[in-house]
Amino acid sequence: MGRNYRNCSKTSRVPRRPFEKDRIDAELKLVGKYGLKNKREVWRVGLVLSKIRATARELLTLDEKDPKRIFEGTAMLKRLTRLGLLDDNKQALDYVLSLKTEDFLDRRLQTRVFQLGLAKTIHHARVQIWQRHIRVGKQVVDVPSFTVRTDSEKHIDIALGSALGGGKPGRVKRKKMRRAEAGGGDEDDEE
Repeated sequence: MGRNYRNCSKTSRVPRRPFEKDRIDAELKLVGKYGLKNKREVWRVGLVLSKIRATARELLTLDEKDPKRIFEGTAMLKRLTRLGLLDDNKQALDYVLSLKTEDFLDRRLQTRVFQLGLAKTIHHARVQIWQRHIRVGKQVVDVPSFTVRTDSEKHIDIALGSALGGGKPGRVKRKKMRRAEAGGGDEDDEE
């Protein structure tokens, strides 16, 4: 058995105070509203947000004409605008500090599928994505936490090979069709 030489960094950070009632209630509200699997998904978004905000704070301490602040600041603003987290009229590092966890959760594929009406509920959206019924462009995406960019948002649709999108029928429907062909169709009354 060989050694694993990969450097794996943590993707989420647990809260310092595990039993703080206000935080627990706020997290539970987010988990319910966005149909998340567990609180670790909230903590993961919180870690991404804290890293972005820390970078923005560090850049704000530099002089306005500093080349590092100009280069990295514009790159960060461009990336956040492409992800749909910042508007075109809010192109300043001060607006990066006002980002919230909900802004990131709104850009998830699961939330977008529900808002576009491709799923009945937010939980149904998660199941559809996991069962490979949803595509972004030509690519089937089966990760509910996939962050949707603004330019690819209009390309979210039902997958072509999916039973929901005109592909071959699913397992249960094929079974019913075989039963109807063999029995003459009189057993459909039971279901």
